[in-house]
Amino acid sequence: MIPNHSFAADEHSSKPDKPEEACGVFGIYAPGEDVAKLTYFGLYALQHRGQESAGIATFDGDKVHLHKDMGLVSQVFNESSLGHLPGNLAVGHTRYSTTGSSRVVNAQPVVVETRLGSLALAHNGNLVNTKELREELLSRNCEFVSTTDSEAIAVAIGSEVDKGKGWLEAAISAFAMCQGAFSLTIATPKGVMGVRDPQGVRPLVIGTLPTTPVRYVLASETCGLDIIGAEFLRDVEPGELVWITEEGMASFHWSQQQKRKLCIFEMIYFARPDSQMEGESLYSYRLRIGRLLAAESPADADIVIGVPDSGIPAAIGFSQASGIPYAEGLIKNRYVGRTFIQPTQTMRESGIRMKLNPLKDVLEGKRVIIIDDSIVRGTTSRKIVKALRDAGAIAVHMRISSPPVTHPCFYGIDTDNQDQLIAATKSVAEICAQIGVDSLAFLSWDGMLKATNEDPMSFCSACFTGDYPIEVPEVVKRSKLILEKAGT
Repeated sequence: MIPNHSFAADEHSSKPDKPEEACGVFGIYAPGEDVAKLTYFGLYALQHRGQESAGIATFDGDKVHLHKDMGLVSQVFNESSLGHLPGNLAVGHTRYSTTGSSRVVNAQPVVVETRLGSLALAHNGNLVNTKELREELLSRNCEFVSTTDSEAIAVAIGSEVDKGKGWLEAAISAFAMCQGAFSLTIATPKGVMGVRDPQGVRPLVIGTLPTTPVRYVLASETCGLDIIGAEFLRDVEPGELVWITEEGMASFHWSQQQKRKLCIFEMIYFARPDSQMEGESLYSYRLRIGRLLAAESPADADIVIGVPDSGIPAAIGFSQASGIPYAEGLIKNRYVGRTFIQPTQTMRESGIRMKLNPLKDVLEGKRVIIIDDSIVRGTTSRKIVKALRDAGAIAVHMRISSPPVTHPCFYGIDTDNQDQLIAATKSVAEICAQIGVDSLAFLSWDGMLKATNEDPMSFCSACFTGDYPIEVPEVVKRSKLILEKAGT
């Protein structure tokens, strides 16, 4: 996806300086309702999770209707295209590419034909055994049209169906072949499935529409329910499959290896602040980590500002705990979409401000504490600090509401190779000097987990520790980890 904030990528790289989420998924079973339009609005609310492509598949009896393309949800769909998506059930997807390049052939939902009819699958996450899974399926003479792990999951289900199994049995058999993170919505002529991997790394929630009979909705986050007036029911549990048909919703625990490991970055950054996790809005969690950050790493300053939008709740929490006034020092242009047009050299030299612009009259002559949610490469942080100083800030103290990111993610976040992660190769003091701040501090790992008010062992924090809860094959690790000089 496009990160919630950034100036532009560093002139030496096209990668934005933030972790990037994989995608958002949506599913609905609601005969008598306009499921395509409801899915459109659900995806609209989940747009922050992926901005490269979007798609919706609906089922009208045995017939599947599909529309997907590159671009934002509002660019891919209009009244006409939605009008060509009839049916009683649907799945939708908004994508940022991790496995598989950014091409229309890799847009989702993935549709696969089987002896029982079509299935349409939308996936959030990343498999770590895609190569082995594809090789197994190719040995069964299965065919692929894209390069995604998502298609491999769909083809695996189709292969099991074609061996004589029903939808549920085939799906469960296919999931047993998959290793890694996957939250899925799957549509078939009979109903809609919602599925999470045994660790529940990526979120997936269930909601109900205020209809008689009750109609069920699936979404990556509760904000995808709120927008269509659905009421949050519960999370899909790790290792659970919910099967929604004309008979209602049934639950199956397809894996006995459940061990919840929700990605902690969903709490810190990815999910929208108005989404509910652990019984409260993420805004409340982000306020708490800001307060903890103030207690752990105070600074003498005149104002506290946040980097829009994801740094603002923590900045407010920091202000509340420290007693230092909160102010808006950076204004975000919320209408800037993804662009592949390179800025001019003059723009590069003067500092690229397509997305953020400092308020000179707020910053001039002030000692500033700026709160951000993470530092990955440091390129954006350096540009922001320079912009604050150019606007007249006489001191800039940066506080980060997460620990240093030292390891790449293999479960659905597109992070750099380890040698490109600034905290993997530099000390805090070295990072401080490189980005040009007067002081720099990160939230402690213990504080980050303590603030969840949940069991700290129920979260994946591998990007901070290197402790991967799902085993990652060495060949996959080597694609991102620093190679030993004397090794391979």
